[in-house]
Amino acid sequence: MSQAKLDGSKSEGGASFSEAARAAVEALLAPVDAELTRRYPGDDGSRQPVHTVYVPADAFAADTVRSWGAQALAAFDAHAATPAQLALALGVADDELLADVHARVRAKLEREPVEDLRIDFEDGYGPRPDAEEDAAAVRSAQLVAAAVADGTAPPYIGIRIKCMEAAVRDRGIRTLELFLSTLLAEGGLPAGLVLTLPKVTYAEQVTALVRLLADFEQRAGLPAGRIGFEIQIETTQAILGADGRATVARMIEAAEGRATGLHYGTFDYSASCGVSAAYQSMDHPVADHAKAVMQVAAAGTGVRLSDGSTNVVPTGPTAQVHAAWKLHHDLVRRSLARAYYQGWDMHPAHLPTRYVAVYSFYREGLAAASARLAAYVAKAGGDVMDEPATARALSGYLLRGLDCGAVDPAEVTELTGLDRKQLDALAGR
Repeated sequence: MSQAKLDGSKSEGGASFSEAARAAVEALLAPVDAELTRRYPGDDGSRQPVHTVYVPADAFAADTVRSWGAQALAAFDAHAATPAQLALALGVADDELLADVHARVRAKLEREPVEDLRIDFEDGYGPRPDAEEDAAAVRSAQLVAAAVADGTAPPYIGIRIKCMEAAVRDRGIRTLELFLSTLLAEGGLPAGLVLTLPKVTYAEQVTALVRLLADFEQRAGLPAGRIGFEIQIETTQAILGADGRATVARMIEAAEGRATGLHYGTFDYSASCGVSAAYQSMDHPVADHAKAVMQVAAAGTGVRLSDGSTNVVPTGPTAQVHAAWKLHHDLVRRSLARAYYQGWDMHPAHLPTRYVAVYSFYREGLAAASARLAAYVAKAGGDVMDEPATARALSGYLLRGLDCGAVDPAEVTELTGLDRKQLDALAGR
């Protein structure tokens, strides 16, 4: 379009839009523009962990991360010491890709076995005398502060409190208060601090936590909005309210910008739908429905998604471990294909297959994604004509692989001609 037309001069046909009409459009859409910016800011560009490790508060210790790594390595070496053994366990091809993944996973388990750790004061901890939970909250904060100070903490760490229902609300608030105040006294809130609010049924429960955190920040002299939290989706009311509306979208709004993630709770949600214990799984139809609603509600908001977990533990003889590993591996791969890039792990022996699934996902698509992105940047076309939205997805895929260690910066740059900063820009970060 010519500049004359943009300036409002008459078009070739002699007609034009009046300045009044243009002004009316701007007045009409200015609030919409502001609302889009507020509600849909997009991803903030920070690293998303590939998993959350779940540890009951009474079992959390100074060496928990180190212990999980050692146990994961021991299981890996005992039951999948070679790529061929791993291929047999998972029912996949024993090829060059798997050999590469095998070596990378072993190095990951040695270097950074846990990316995100949640100290659980809810179901995994249960009801305790107040004095006992008070002490556990203080002790957990002290251990977290010490781990952050000496560099042994995972990139993300925090607690899951009891929910906001009347029976346990005061207890959950008290635990949160003790944990946060102790962290402040021990040196401040960690950059990777994460809080989890479970069993949310009404948006007002989210608002309640927002009010508490805002009050704490003000009294502690912290910047407003410093403390965010995840919302666990474990009840049917969190998906569909009594009024027929998608409650989860209302919860994101109620968080007032503090929601960092939506975490699907496999077993609580399945049970709330009446699914019998034998069929409660991440791939049950009720799970797929809930996660699809979560995905649409969170899209564009910057709120990230996490799948749940499997309760089948890889222990016992090799055949039993292999069966549990194949189940876990396939569920993780299924989640990744559905754009759920994070999940919960319940046992150290889940870590090998978590990373095998994640690393295979990013490495097997590395060459194709890089070629498509390079062609897009060079406007060379190729077999697929990609749009800007697809370029964002391709960049995001490569960045996720970089963040978890599945791919290396040098090989991505070699394949795409792009560095991290350029990938961030293409991904809209």
